[in-house]
Amino acid sequence: MDRIAEPFDQAQRPTRTKPVGVDPTVPSVARVYDALLGGKDNFAVDRDIADKLMKLTPGGVDVGLYNRAVLGRAVRHMVSQGIDQFIDLGAGLPTVQNTHEVAQSVNPQSKVVYVDNDPMVLVHGRALLADNKNTTVITADLCEPDAVLNNRDLCALIDFDRPVGLLMVAVLHHLDDSQRPGELVARYRDAVPSGSFIFITHFIDGGEETAEIERVMLGGLGSGRFRSFDEVRGFFAGMELLEPGVVYNPLWRPDPNDVVPDPMSFAGKIIAGGLGRKP
Repeated sequence: MDRIAEPFDQAQRPTRTKPVGVDPTVPSVARVYDALLGGKDNFAVDRDIADKLMKLTPGGVDVGLYNRAVLGRAVRHMVSQGIDQFIDLGAGLPTVQNTHEVAQSVNPQSKVVYVDNDPMVLVHGRALLADNKNTTVITADLCEPDAVLNNRDLCALIDFDRPVGLLMVAVLHHLDDSQRPGELVARYRDAVPSGSFIFITHFIDGGEETAEIERVMLGGLGSGRFRSFDEVRGFFAGMELLEPGVVYNPLWRPDPNDVVPDPMSFAGKIIAGGLGRKP
């Protein structure tokens, strides 16, 4: 398992061997996030965008840490409610405290399927999980729910007759309004049984403070929409939105054991999260 490292100089970054199907001249959301966390599974084009974002975001390295910490808290809560199977949509590259590590630390029998459309995620994920029979990685586009939900490897682990925990962590903000993200969430919600949960984190519109970050992301990645709290709450239509609702990541059911430098810093207010339960 890779650890979250401190950002390092360009000269220290190793040359990566690209898996089949990867174009190192086109930035990838998963690899840009990896670069933001100081990881090694990225290319110069990804690091260029990451560096620009870091310059615009005071304490920017903490954004990923907050997002990873809130994912852990949400997964632990779902396990405490009896959820023992999870689908992590748009999972990204392996880092520290992934969904399966958190869930299986509480319930070793928890099953987890990671879904991502970046071939690098499949390569690194499969290598990481080779000895974990309760966890797998599939290459699929979360925007094609039928293909995801009917995937043979996913169906081998996930029993749709029992409640499921769906994770959409830092992915919906990479969909434009024209891609109807609300309808996409509803499609997944309708596919799982009563008692299932959906956890979402999303960029929050901070007015002028976040406008330039959004511009850099849209220009470099072609995605990265900052939405209002009301818009993010709208994704939970048809679900019971659990307390404390949709709030900035560090404020969602904070754990005293989490390292939170300053929950109301600029970095702490970039992303918000919420957890919904299907009645």
